[in-house]
Amino acid sequence: MPHDAFPPASGPSSGATAQRRADPEGSGEALQRAGRLQEAEQAYRAVLADNPDDARTLSNYGGLLCTLGAFDAAYELLARAVALDPALTDGWSNFGNVLLQTQRYDEAIAAYRNCLQRNPVHPLALSNLGLALDHRGEHELAQKFHQVAVALTPENAQTRTNHALSLLAQGKYLEGFREYEWRWTTFDSRRNAMSAPLWNGEDFRGRTLLIHTEGGFGDMIQFSRFFPCAAERGGRTLIRARRELLTLFRHSFPDQTFVSEEDEIPPHDLQCPALSLPRALGTTLTTIPSAGGFLRADPDKMSFWRGVLQDDAMKDGRRVRSLRVGLVWAGAPHQEIRAAELADRRRSTDLATFAPLADAAPDAVFYSLQLGERAGQAGEPPAGMRLIDHTSLLRDFSDTAALIGTLDLVISVDTSTAHIAAGLGKPVWMLSRYDQCWRWLSGRTDSPWYDSLRLYQQTRPLDWSDPMHRVRADLCALVETRLSVTARGRSA
Repeated sequence: MPHDAFPPASGPSSGATAQRRADPEGSGEALQRAGRLQEAEQAYRAVLADNPDDARTLSNYGGLLCTLGAFDAAYELLARAVALDPALTDGWSNFGNVLLQTQRYDEAIAAYRNCLQRNPVHPLALSNLGLALDHRGEHELAQKFHQVAVALTPENAQTRTNHALSLLAQGKYLEGFREYEWRWTTFDSRRNAMSAPLWNGEDFRGRTLLIHTEGGFGDMIQFSRFFPCAAERGGRTLIRARRELLTLFRHSFPDQTFVSEEDEIPPHDLQCPALSLPRALGTTLTTIPSAGGFLRADPDKMSFWRGVLQDDAMKDGRRVRSLRVGLVWAGAPHQEIRAAELADRRRSTDLATFAPLADAAPDAVFYSLQLGERAGQAGEPPAGMRLIDHTSLLRDFSDTAALIGTLDLVISVDTSTAHIAAGLGKPVWMLSRYDQCWRWLSGRTDSPWYDSLRLYQQTRPLDWSDPMHRVRADLCALVETRLSVTARGRSA
């Protein structure tokens, strides 16, 4: 599951006091509630073919299209729904959702307020208004709406999870991570399939604790720092991780035992998802362990990469110690997980966005660390940028860590590669979207999770120009500092 703000709920009769009627079997509402979304879409279209001004159906269909990520079509339907029936509270709530997903925050907030003026106890509009305020960094105000939503529907997992993420974005970790356990009961999440009791931080001497994968690669890398902390509290600890991470983890945590997700689940007495470790360990902002680095690159692989980079310098006719900068411009789309895919659209960009860096460091050599669908862009770098691509030699994360270990700096969007570099203690300048992930906190350019991480957050939704301008200025300053140090060394 993704570990970001959960997308707002959309769809049929989501409001607390919305019209309650038994939806006949085969209706769009019933099909949508059953998760049969394609059939629901066909049913909504059939109703609208006979009655194109049915505001309720327009709202429900628009909510469904928002769920499917068809935001332009959803916007048209929902705008028409609330124009036809301004008293339709669910219509305003759903309209707010599509505006929120397209980062039109002022308009989204206005839509939610229109809903709440007509129904002040609409829990999803309250929660999603809080979410919109969180995305703008207005967490203190957002909390007021989250708290009311939770009080109205204390068993609603989505409102509870949105509340948790708001707390976490403020660094209120003790309360936030406790509330975050609701994520396992949301419709959008992959459920925890483990049947053993959840570990709550107690001593487990004489028993076996299984820590297992949660979220994407970046989540598992960031929270791997807690593995030794958990092991200190008990008997035998097993960590189940994806195959691509095993070599890096085994080298970084040689005292721990790792098993592959491709193998059968080993016998165990207790279990804990990776992102539940901070709750179990009572982590606060001031007790986050190993901010200076916790990953270790393989020395033999680093030696290999030093040779490769030395050859690159010789072929290019440049000094061996030219500034070496790794670049990552896009994350993985995770199309199988809706919330992750939507977040990836906002965190990712193209290599062309990095064009201002080409003349900021004339002596620099840039290295592509980009994998996946957009890796091919490395073949056509921006004008003036010397970009070398050795990613075909990267087979797992230990290879990536070794390559990063030979670089001077990594400039990246919010991806697992940024976590690897920062986990190694390597300087990382990270481009962060406007509605940045809760883990980076609010209003900060540093991170308590990584001493070597510097954040460059968007000041406007979907606009990378300002953060890239700041990155370019800092790169110019870094180059000047290096030149000054070199000059002093020569004159000494």
